Amino acid sequence: MFGIRSVTFFVARLILGIIFIMHGWQKLHTNGIDQTEQGFDAMGIPWPNLAAQYATWVEFVGGILLILGLFLPIVAILLIADMIGAIYYAHWDAGFWNADGGYEFNLALIAGLLAVGFAQAGAAAADNYVFRRRRRGAVVD
Repeated sequence: MFGIRSVTFFVARLILGIIFIMHGWQKLHTNGIDQTEQGFDAMGIPWPNLAAQYATWVEFVGGILLILGLFLPIVAILLIADMIGAIYYAHWDAGFWNADGGYEFNLALIAGLLAVGFAQAGAAAADNYVFRRRRRGAVVD
């Protein structure tokens, strides 16, 4: 049964998922990995190729997994690490406000990730079914 909490958690995951998918897509197709790597190198990010690959794929695939509600704590941790890197390397010097290029938006994404990654996922999340079955199977065996 889908109660209001399940629906609201799904909507939150959907919104966050779309945001991350779009940012991953931008790095993958709009800008391209090579341009993303060059941008990361210009910002002084260590191992810019690895960082560009990580940011691209964790945002794109992580966004999909958020929407599905699958592996939520792991996905949240990986995306939070991505956002901490973005804050440190790309936004910190600009200050807090997003309008000035600051880290306000990244902090909001981290807050959302904490909320959906570590709360009860609800009936609309795949984790609810995958891990419930595993727990039942472990008890029966």
